Amino acid sequence: MPFKANAARRHRIPKQRHRVLNWSAYDAALRQRGSLMVWFSEEAIAAWRAEPRTTRGGQPHYSALAIRTALTLRTVFRLVIRHRRG
Repeated sequence: MPFKANAARRHRIPKQRHRVLNWSAYDAALRQRGSLMVWFSEEAIAAWRAEPRTTRGGQPHYSALAIRTALTLRTVFRLVIRHRRG
């Protein structure tokens, strides 16, 4: 069905003019184009980790600051969780 939705405007979609020869540089350029650098203060970095776990196993705990920061980035930039990691 999606190919029929643009059938009337199909002639306006331009064809690729250049072949990509250096795929590693092309992929790196695409990743760089969407990059965003965020700086944190030393106090925020110190408060990032929550108290260590006293029990074995399980998921790691994060501080309230880390959770609020991740949720703020999700709201502002409309990112899913896997894009906020790192």
